[in-house]
Amino acid sequence: MTIHRIKLKDLNEDYIQKLKSEQKDENKEVVFWISDNTNRMIDENFWKIISFLDFENNENNKIIEPVVQFLAQLSIDEIKAFENSLSEKLYLLDGLEFAQNIGDNAYKGEENPFSSDSFLYARCAVVAQGRKVFEKIKHQPEEMIKNYTFEHLLNVASLAYKRKTGKSFNYIPNYIYETFANSNAWGNKGLIENILG
Repeated sequence: MTIHRIKLKDLNEDYIQKLKSEQKDENKEVVFWISDNTNRMIDENFWKIISFLDFENNENNKIIEPVVQFLAQLSIDEIKAFENSLSEKLYLLDGLEFAQNIGDNAYKGEENPFSSDSFLYARCAVVAQGRKVFEKIKHQPEEMIKNYTFEHLLNVASLAYKRKTGKSFNYIPNYIYETFANSNAWGNKGLIENILG
């Protein structure tokens, strides 16, 4: 699998011909994923909502409950905007330098065991700690929180949506936040192609 990023205004006949010329199998499928970068929550609002996480509780569901409760009172578009902002933050932390600094389960090369899920949950833990921690770690990957994950952050938008509508949250956010999706931050080694292909 190869991922191409192009602005819609630049998608023209020349680009399509170039794509065709690069591929040997003309029956290959091309999938367009159009992200809605306008439907993103203002950072100040996003971090305010994150601050509602109640780490005084020991149970994960109780930690996220104030955020779920708050989001469920917002519009569907605002819930999606929150999810888009969360996806962006997780994407920005998806990179080799971050993965090498998560503690016992750090990335030590392709030949060594590495849990892509644990790394995603470690990135969730950084976002859950708030803006100050996130900004520091974004610029200093060696400061990644060690040996701590917070997977439940991934559930808040879907739980809020379900509570508001009674339906499942079938929404694809602006950024793919699965580990290795940010190929630039992984040195363009094609790791996502290896994982998904």
